[in-house]
Amino acid sequence: MVRIFFNICLVVITTATFPSVGQAQSDVDISPPRLIPKSVEAEGIPGTESIAPRARWGEAENALTESEGGYSLDMLLGLASQSNPTIRQARMQISATLAQALQAGLYPNPRMTYLAENMNSGGTPGEFQGFEVEQRIVTANKLELSRNKYLQRAKVAEHLAVAQQFKVCNDVRLHFVKTLAAEQKLKLKLEMLETAKDHLKTNRELFNLGQANEVDLRKALADLKRHQLDYLSAQNELRSQFYMLTSLVGEELVPGPLKGSLYSDDECLIDFDAAYGRLLGESPEILAAYAKLKEDHITLHRENVEWVPDLVISGGPGYNFESQDAVANFSLSFEVPLYDRNQGTIRQAQLDRNRQQQEIRRTELMLRKSLSEQYNKYITALQHIQSYDDDVLPESRKAYEQGLKSYQANREEWPVVLDLHREYTMRRMEQVDNRLAKCSAEIMMNGYLLHGGLEAAPSPTPPGHMDATPKPR
Repeated sequence: MVRIFFNICLVVITTATFPSVGQAQSDVDISPPRLIPKSVEAEGIPGTESIAPRARWGEAENALTESEGGYSLDMLLGLASQSNPTIRQARMQISATLAQALQAGLYPNPRMTYLAENMNSGGTPGEFQGFEVEQRIVTANKLELSRNKYLQRAKVAEHLAVAQQFKVCNDVRLHFVKTLAAEQKLKLKLEMLETAKDHLKTNRELFNLGQANEVDLRKALADLKRHQLDYLSAQNELRSQFYMLTSLVGEELVPGPLKGSLYSDDECLIDFDAAYGRLLGESPEILAAYAKLKEDHITLHRENVEWVPDLVISGGPGYNFESQDAVANFSLSFEVPLYDRNQGTIRQAQLDRNRQQQEIRRTELMLRKSLSEQYNKYITALQHIQSYDDDVLPESRKAYEQGLKSYQANREEWPVVLDLHREYTMRRMEQVDNRLAKCSAEIMMNGYLLHGGLEAAPSPTPPGHMDATPKPR
């Protein structure tokens, strides 16, 4: 009786449900056929609400998949450019360095002094009383060099600000595709859960007919509980990925579905050497390193002229109460660089320039290492995607369809068909992971391998650099 009932339902459902094998994988929507007698349906199957009912994210648990509308990638990138605090920090680094350039190029203030010499000499107010004005004359073009140094450092900050924008955008894209993958895997987990429910119902019916024992029933129930936990884990993962995405955007968005796809129309193979050449020529990290080297050259030039003495001129009118004449004072002074000719700071500037040359090389090697890691993930994922699309998924689908036909012809048992559907669903989940890995690697390689959208914007002075003087010069 059970098999006759299954066969009648199978003819109707397979005709309406299964498209041809040649259709694209994205159009395939095979869900486990519901071929269980109503008598078994009435016994009831425990739902996910019975699993740790008080351990949930909270309200709007299904909003990520059931809400109308959704969030597009362009909209999220636009919000991130306005709201992510690290982008604002990077812009402030530029402004702060420009302020240093302004300060470093300012001329020193004059100094005014009131002098009273030999007061009460001969009962007079003093031999001389008057004002003096002192002014330091900066030589060797030091102020312009100091300003140029910090203007060049501002260019370093500009390159780092561009790098920070790529970090934010790359992380938004990465978590966008991760959330998309979590949405797709949640749907596939639901299919697996439905298959587990059918497996339990089938074992109950077989038990009622004397074709299964209590061990089979308990194994089926444990399998159902495990798939329910997997489904809840997929829900948790989806919610977590969405919250991480909105954290990078910088806005506390209401949970909702995303508008996008893991499928890319552009399947052109990325060439490793071309990608590495693009990194060396366009990477903001490389450009910032070269800009910093130019700043170090200016710094060395500036320190080489630091020992050149500035002229200090002072003078002013006064009155000599002894001779009762109006007089004036004038003086010219300068430091004689007999011992201190800034030798230590010049040496430090030379070493810092040499250190920056090695920093450029280190950055190039680091980028090559990171590119190798990402390209390995990319090419491996691409190989899996093509193999799954061409062979694995079509063969798994055919095996499932053949199992259905064999069951219809009384050559296969129904639990075997359910296992075939489970295997097919697992292969589709693996393909989601493959596409996620490919998209993630593409995002990193196209985004100059930059990530860390919530890390503080870096300073234009790299680790290991130290300004020689507290006052900008």
